[in-house]
Amino acid sequence: MTSTLTIVRYPSFMGWAGILSMAIFRPVLWFSTSISFWKLMGSGKNGSFDLYPDWRQWAVLVVSDNNNTPLPRFFPFWWRICKCEIWTLSLEPIEGHGTWDGKRCFGDLPKNSDFEGMIAVLTRATIRWNKLVSFWKNVDAVAVQMAHAQGFITSLGIGEVPLIKQATFSIWESKESMKSFAYKQREHAQVIQKTRKEDWYSEDMFVRFRVLTSTGSIRGKLPLEGKL
Repeated sequence: MTSTLTIVRYPSFMGWAGILSMAIFRPVLWFSTSISFWKLMGSGKNGSFDLYPDWRQWAVLVVSDNNNTPLPRFFPFWWRICKCEIWTLSLEPIEGHGTWDGKRCFGDLPKNSDFEGMIAVLTRATIRWNKLVSFWKNVDAVAVQMAHAQGFITSLGIGEVPLIKQATFSIWESKESMKSFAYKQREHAQVIQKTRKEDWYSEDMFVRFRVLTSTGSIRGKLPLEGKL
């Protein structure tokens, strides 16, 4: 099983085209027989869970049961017409737990593996309505700390529904550096404890990936240049 995450950034004053794409891409994906799971998502302005949307930046995640996850041809055509900047990652899920819309969309994964190279991490959650204030009060400090963590490469805040359905996609030099931040950095460790104790999420998922390929750029940068 493989997946493709594409981050697309529209030119200034073209955010409306990104919003429109979320509507017109949907029926194309519904009828794609090669894709077993997909999500169309917006992006936050910082690199983690974010209250404030970036109207110029959008994300498409597709998953395939075989080793080929091509996007429908219409998508690249649309992005070329709109003169978008595009960053595409091909990913192999290697470990994780949880569900997305009740599905194990990346297959039955072990909770741990022996992979030790550069690693990408997707953390997503559906936040309970009565826990929204607690959640958003705690996430900003974690985002700031992550950006300065040892072994951190880059991250993106993405999500299906503002406020409620949120995800963070991050890339780290190694599993060890990611774990060091997740469990040894005080603010993040405290947030993890609160999510469990206060039951913030009605559904959550945590998946780690091996990065197979990285093409294109985002905000004029090549995030994984020289790392693959």
